[in-house]
Amino acid sequence: MPKNERQKLKLLYLKKILEEQTDEAHPLTMAEILTALAEHGITAERKSIYDDLDSLRDFGVDIEKTQARIPGYYVASRTLELPELKLLVDAVQSSKFITHKKSAELIRKLEGFTSTHEARSLSRQVYVANRVKNMNESIYYTVDYIHEAMQKNVQISFQYFEWNMYKERVLRRDGKRYTVSPWALTWEDENYYLLAHEAESGMIKHFRVDKILKIEVTKTPRDGASYFAEFDTGEFSRKVFGMFGGEEMLTVLRCDASLAGVILDRFGTDTRLIPGDGVFTVAVNVIVSPQFLSWVAGFGDKIYIESPDCVRDSLRDLVKKIPLC
Repeated sequence: MPKNERQKLKLLYLKKILEEQTDEAHPLTMAEILTALAEHGITAERKSIYDDLDSLRDFGVDIEKTQARIPGYYVASRTLELPELKLLVDAVQSSKFITHKKSAELIRKLEGFTSTHEARSLSRQVYVANRVKNMNESIYYTVDYIHEAMQKNVQISFQYFEWNMYKERVLRRDGKRYTVSPWALTWEDENYYLLAHEAESGMIKHFRVDKILKIEVTKTPRDGASYFAEFDTGEFSRKVFGMFGGEEMLTVLRCDASLAGVILDRFGTDTRLIPGDGVFTVAVNVIVSPQFLSWVAGFGDKIYIESPDCVRDSLRDLVKKIPLC
């Protein structure tokens, strides 16, 4: 590239150098900036760099100057600050549905939002020992297709599988495709779920996104709008335990006082607790499933199901079926 052509790139390279190589603890002196530009084949005078720094500030780049004897220049604030990046890196690394490969790719991209010096602190914290990660690399494209269908207001078609004891994928319904109207994506128990209306059964169903295969966006308009007109995804997540289906019932629980935090964490801080002598009662709408009953049983004598009787009886039946040896 001719010399004058490279000079046209001077401002862009200056921005790149400052964003990649500087932070509050690592400013660059004017001499170091000139050297860095020279490495890209660009020569410049100090005065022109001062003008360029002012232009970048006018553009919105937060460039500060140190008060040292030999002043340095650095990017003082960024779109994403280091604590925010660490939070995002932790979320990516700990997310079960993101594969190891994709985690590494996303973290490398996040590192590009800070200096190379601060990026090292991200690299040191990303490893989580023995983290179970998903093996389905296509999940990212599946999510993209689901969003595309929701934006176009059309249905999707896909196959759905479960794992067997031999770690083999077994297609549900012998491979017959599901055709549903996607309405929401939700996060529950470290898994991504699609909430959709299925016209065939007339029901709202949920599907683990990482178990969806060969998804296609159709041209058929979505149905089920009336079901989702006032649908509250957060409320749905509080009712459903482990995304197991069942009948929704208003269930009254008598709980030990020590479980107030547990109940509020699970059902929300707006849940009404009725205090008693060392206990409290709470009425909650839940999808009654083996998962919910097991959750209750896990607290032993600290939770008692007061009503309805059928839910209490179901818990007794479940406990009786548990083999003791």
